[in-house]
Amino acid sequence: MIRVKNHLGEITISQDYFMSLISNTVTNCFGVVQMNISSAKQTLMAWLPSKKKDKNVTGISVRVGKDKLVVELHITVMYGVNVGAVVKSIMNKVRYAVEENTGISVERVNVYVDGIRT
Repeated sequence: MIRVKNHLGEITISQDYFMSLISNTVTNCFGVVQMNISSAKQTLMAWLPSKKKDKNVTGISVRVGKDKLVVELHITVMYGVNVGAVVKSIMNKVRYAVEENTGISVERVNVYVDGIRT
């Protein structure tokens, strides 16, 4: 759960909604092949047997600061695309989607390109 207080009260957003919002925004960007596992916890969760596998969380890490978020993404891009343009597009689209849909400010969006695939 992500909780942010403002002058009207408290905003609570479920982690499932937030992660699926970011995941859908990133995977719909041109040039993105897939999202990659970004942490040891995600690696462990991928190997453990589970009835409910949540693939939306793969490659996304969110840190909550004072009134602002820092989003970290790990992706694989398509061979032949301009990586700088793809990364800049992802940064702008994720910031816009989060701020428009949740009302929470985004301080930074860090995008790590872990691989290139055809």
